[in-house]
Amino acid sequence: MSVPVRTLEEIYGDGFERQVKRYSDLVEAFTKKFGAAPDIICRAPGRVNVIGEHIDYHHFGVLPMAIEQDILCAASATRERRIRLSNKQPEYEEFDKPMWDLSITGHKWFDYWLCGFRAVVEHAQLERQVGMNCMVDGCVPRSAGLSSSSALVCSAAMAVAAANDVQLEPQAFASACMIAEQYVGTMGGGMDQSICFLAERGMAKHITFLPVGCESIQLPDCVTFVVANSLSEINKAAPGSQFNVRVVEGRAAVMMIGKYLQLDWQNMRRLYELKFVLQKSFDEMIDQMHDRFREPTPITRKEIQGFLEASDEEFESIVLSPTTKDMTKFQVRDRSLHVYGEAGRVEKACHLGTDINAANELGRLMNESHASCRDLYECSCPELDELTEVCKAGGALGSRLTGAGWGGCAVSIVPNGKVDSFMAYVREHYYAKNPERLARIDSALFATKPGSCASYVKL
Repeated sequence: MSVPVRTLEEIYGDGFERQVKRYSDLVEAFTKKFGAAPDIICRAPGRVNVIGEHIDYHHFGVLPMAIEQDILCAASATRERRIRLSNKQPEYEEFDKPMWDLSITGHKWFDYWLCGFRAVVEHAQLERQVGMNCMVDGCVPRSAGLSSSSALVCSAAMAVAAANDVQLEPQAFASACMIAEQYVGTMGGGMDQSICFLAERGMAKHITFLPVGCESIQLPDCVTFVVANSLSEINKAAPGSQFNVRVVEGRAAVMMIGKYLQLDWQNMRRLYELKFVLQKSFDEMIDQMHDRFREPTPITRKEIQGFLEASDEEFESIVLSPTTKDMTKFQVRDRSLHVYGEAGRVEKACHLGTDINAANELGRLMNESHASCRDLYECSCPELDELTEVCKAGGALGSRLTGAGWGGCAVSIVPNGKVDSFMAYVREHYYAKNPERLARIDSALFATKPGSCASYVKL
């Protein structure tokens, strides 16, 4: 199965008419900028992770769904061997360079586009690529935990593939984009890219990594998912970011436990591998963490390095990364407890059913997830903690941060008949308290249902 070609109605359902002008405006702006209409428009959706935070890069399954908000990439191939990138939003600078000068140097919007370019070039082993004119337009809130960066990478990869006549299956696109996004410094897993290409309208997806799988999950139909942006932002790819620190802390935990149990620890990097080798349940793995790491205090680099009998060079090679090489303390116990607890919650969430009892239980699991993210993984922030409490007080059955955390969005499940009153409550008790928040509420607070996957757009 290849990436589908779909009409606006097929993509957006009943809401397609309000998208017509947006697409027409993009075509008009592209034509004005480059002198001709685009050959193709690629659409990649953002996503909400219902539950399963910070566990995909340990190869545990997650439960995301696509949302209607998306990134569009209008593109045409050119004879001149240059890449010209423009953003419909005027605050973003343009990019115009020859094919031999396409290095990824930072975290600007076009660096993520270039990740998509490299995804296709490296996966398909393209020795010569055509030049391209591209214009991007997005409505996924930036740095909000809704995967705007991965959606940009994926839309770019689709455009590059089309321009160079490369055919890739959706899972191949997802894998290539996941690997390439690491060029901007994000040590993530494959959840964002997988849900982008494998999503299905009306369904969440249980995405697993070992083995690779994607199972449709029917969520309770008596509730609506509401996304609320805390409007606190973080750059998870920045040097020294807490996101990459958490990846390394989990890696250190795996190696320490592996060596303690006399396993092949030198070849272990992810907490899934430890569970697989030991063949234990999630609860048993949590007991194992408590047994080995009795105190919740951080462990120093010197202590870990001594236990692993690793030199400075070896430790930096097998544990650290370029953005975390200056770490001196590692909170291995609590990070591991979160990962195994959260992976267990995902497994439970996939087998709940669709009635009100299932909705209540999903809400309870979501509340547990946020508490674990806040207390064990320490990836929340005061704004998100305040926002989730407001959401629960406003009638949500459950509310949790979604995405990397340290800012971004909360996702809540709300009974269908209470959505309007819930949103009014959150507006009054979170956004109206701060004029800057209130000014951005139109894009910050919205109800959503599981949306469709990435596609080429037939206008």
